[in-house]
Amino acid sequence: MATTRQQKVARLLQKEIATILQVEGKKIYGSTLVTVTQVTVSKDFSFSRIYVSIFSTKDKEEVLEIIESNKKEIRFKLGQQIKNQLRVVPELVFELDDSLDYIENISNLLKK
Repeated sequence: MATTRQQKVARLLQKEIATILQVEGKKIYGSTLVTVTQVTVSKDFSFSRIYVSIFSTKDKEEVLEIIESNKKEIRFKLGQQIKNQLRVVPELVFELDDSLDYIENISNLLKK
């Protein structure tokens, strides 16, 4: 169970990382739509897991690898944005959130 502080930091990170991916996204991975669906933060705020949904592309794993390879740049920009709210910028780990694909698949099966 996450504390109130963890939840607030997670929401802050989600908002800021989504903004960074929206602004820098075209340079990093092209025209693919990437949304940040959820963020979890460790108790000591040193580690953060970011769940992203990737749309309008066939190879989602490739886009995730591109985001992972640009993690340092994303973390640096995040640090510039949240320097007044957090002392330490957490280590970022990006994971693919396929729950929306699962929902879409079930929806398509129900339509048949």
